[in-house]
Amino acid sequence: MTQSPPDLTDRTALVRNRTRAGAENFLHTLARDELELRLAEVNRTFTQPAIVTGHPEIWADMLPAAHIVADDPVLALNEGAHDLVIHAMALHWAADPVGQLVQARRALRPDGLFLAVLPGGQTLAELRACLAQAEADICGGLSPRVLPMAEIRDLGALLQRAGFAMPVADMVTQTVAYRRIDTLYADLRAMGERNALAARCRSFTPRGVFARAAKLYAAHYADKEGRLRASFDLMFLTGWAPDSSQPRPLRPGSATARLADALGAQENPLPDQIKIPSKD
Repeated sequence: MTQSPPDLTDRTALVRNRTRAGAENFLHTLARDELELRLAEVNRTFTQPAIVTGHPEIWADMLPAAHIVADDPVLALNEGAHDLVIHAMALHWAADPVGQLVQARRALRPDGLFLAVLPGGQTLAELRACLAQAEADICGGLSPRVLPMAEIRDLGALLQRAGFAMPVADMVTQTVAYRRIDTLYADLRAMGERNALAARCRSFTPRGVFARAAKLYAAHYADKEGRLRASFDLMFLTGWAPDSSQPRPLRPGSATARLADALGAQENPLPDQIKIPSKD
C-alpha cells in the first residue's frame, strides 16, 4: 500500500501564528507593490479576480470586488469563474504546491492570468545557518526551525507541471539590516512566519541556543556598523490558462525569411568540411 507523504505544515500552528500577526509588514508591502507593477504592465481589465491568501487583512483591498480565498488544501474556487487569480504569500506553506497551482488554473477562464508571490531561494539563509550551528553546538543535533525554501528553477517547473501556458518565474531580493537579532524575530512574528513545521521540536529550546545563534550572527553577518544582514528573496510566478488565441512557437523549418536579412548582417556560410586539428 502506498503511504501518503507526511504533512509539511502544522495547519493549526500556522493559523495561530497568522492570527497573531500584525496588519502591516514590509515584506508583504514589497510583494504587493511588485504585483501591482506587474498587473499595470498587462494591457487588460480584470473583472472577476480572486486572491488566495492567509492574510486577508493585508490583501483584501488590493483589487476591487476581489474574491478572497483562504489557502486551504482545497481552494474555494469555482472552475472557470475568474479571469485573474493571485496566490499571495501563502504558497510556501502548501503541502502540495502543484495541487494549489492546478486548482488555480482550473479556476481561470481561457487566457486568464495567474500571479503568485512567495518567499524562497536564500530567504533567511543567515538565520538558518546560525540556528543550525548553534543547536548543533549546544544540543548536539538539529531540529526543523525554518521552512525549506524553493529555488526559482523548481518553481518555474511547477508552473509547467500545473499546465500553465507561457510560464515565467522571476525574483526580487530585499536585504534588511537589523540592530539586534531580536528585532528580526519580532518581524517574523509580525508576519505570521513563526515555525509551523509539523516536524518541529515541541519542547522548549534551551536559551543557550538563541544566545549562541546571536553571537554567530554578529560574527559572520554584521556590517562595519554592527548591523545584522537578513536576506529575503521574493519569487514571482506568472502563467496563463491555455487558449487557442495565445502565440505558439512555429514548426522548425517553417521560416520564410533569413535571420541575417532581418538583422542586416552578412551571412558567412560554414565550409563543407571542417578540419579538426589532430593531437600530436
